[in-house]
Amino acid sequence: MFDECCTPDGMSRRHFMRHLAGASALAMPAFALTRTLRANAQMLSRNHKSAILIWLGGGPPTIDMWDLKPGAPTGGPLKPISTAGDFQISERLPLLAKQMNRLSVVRSMSTREADHDRGRYYMHTGFVPNPSLEYPSYGSVVAHQLEAKTPELEIPPFVAIGGASEGPGFLGMAYAPFRVDAGGQIRDAQMVVPWERMADRLKLLSALETRFINEQRGSAAEEHAKVLAKTQDLLTSKQMEAFKVRSEPQTMQEKYGNTNVGRGCLMARRLVEVGVPFIEVDFGGWDLHQNCFTQLDTKLPELDQAFSALMEDLAQRGLLESTVVMCMGEFGRTPRINGNQGRDHFARAWSVVLGGAGIKGGRAVGKTNADGTSVETEAFSSEDLMASVCKALDISLQTSFTTPSGRPIKIAGGGKVISELFG
Repeated sequence: MFDECCTPDGMSRRHFMRHLAGASALAMPAFALTRTLRANAQMLSRNHKSAILIWLGGGPPTIDMWDLKPGAPTGGPLKPISTAGDFQISERLPLLAKQMNRLSVVRSMSTREADHDRGRYYMHTGFVPNPSLEYPSYGSVVAHQLEAKTPELEIPPFVAIGGASEGPGFLGMAYAPFRVDAGGQIRDAQMVVPWERMADRLKLLSALETRFINEQRGSAAEEHAKVLAKTQDLLTSKQMEAFKVRSEPQTMQEKYGNTNVGRGCLMARRLVEVGVPFIEVDFGGWDLHQNCFTQLDTKLPELDQAFSALMEDLAQRGLLESTVVMCMGEFGRTPRINGNQGRDHFARAWSVVLGGAGIKGGRAVGKTNADGTSVETEAFSSEDLMASVCKALDISLQTSFTTPSGRPIKIAGGGKVISELFG
């Protein structure tokens, strides 16, 4: 897994990090954010599509959020409330309830990976971990497929906010997640030498890179050159202003909430505006083996405020019609409440939420039984979810990739579209 920026195969970590650290010093003083961004939002939405993933790391109790079981022994203390859609959700999500005409819930997710690392990898890639092959994350796949449609994009096509995501696998380091914290801070992004001197260094380094590539020393040199070029573009681009969420009006910051997930969702909207194809917002801490309901009293309102503000903001700016928004973790949690008033790992029957970019809102797709222990309708997988996202983003499901060993891999792992989200 790619918790940090990884070293391309065939290149020593010391060599790679030495060059990358030098390139990191390219950051120029901040530019004023252009005021035409919002005015151009509808034009941008016609020209590109994006996806935002709100990642609830640890495995959220979807039985207490999106598929409540009032009156059942497994139901817990939270009550359902009506929404703007044709279903109910948790009483702790009243702001989201008003946005559910724009979102749908898939209640019949059924997967096999109930271990954190394996479940995280599977829900990010559609594959179980394989020691002989690193599969690309969905973020890397979407970035790879959509990057060409935004030639004006100068910052990375895949941004991970607030935490790590999965890596680019065999697609290469050009599609690795670019990590920033929820405040938009980027490590090692400050100028340490005059710009003129740095420009001379870059010319020399570029010449060296070209020499290595011409000597055909393998793909590592080409990957290294791509990373360096993107780093230079990134740290000298006015689009870097998109990371500065505190430049938003105070009223907008308050709307999203003074929390990491609030700032992360606000930054995600800003990144969509400049054309970033895939943004992942990390909101962890959902491994609720004990005191589940006490912790939900804090976590659900934070999610409610940030997620609902994002949906409303995207819609008002004309961006929701071209942006898929997803909210999920690696699995759900057990219907049975344990002795510590918590819920344990459960992958057999759980829910995800998504909408935007042509996905129909207001629907509950699939059904679990009365106590939430099993799926009663057609079960859906990570691959099916990604196939549906690809359809919404106009990415052909006939697309396939070739691994380094020459093996063809179908996009979305060959999953099928969840037709109820579109019909």
